[in-house]
Amino acid sequence: MREKINEEVSVVMYYSARLKQAKPHILHWQNTDYDLGKVDYYHNFMDGQTKMHVYELTDKQETVHFRLRLDSSNLHWILEAVSDGLAN
Repeated sequence: MREKINEEVSVVMYYSARLKQAKPHILHWQNTDYDLGKVDYYHNFMDGQTKMHVYELTDKQETVHFRLRLDSSNLHWILEAVSDGLAN
């Protein structure tokens, strides 16, 4: 089931100079650290003068799917939605 969250969260991300890409690595939400797996989908868009980066990815165990948004103006992360992959 997919649930809208829209909550500010803590994220550790890394940048690979070799690959020229940034990727969320660890998500801290509801007193739990989630080791994140590969990015399933990424896109960015402009919200006025601010570039937003949206990442859709799962935890390493592939049990929980997350939609994260990075606001490049203040570097705050928002957990937009979470899903367990099951239908309602």
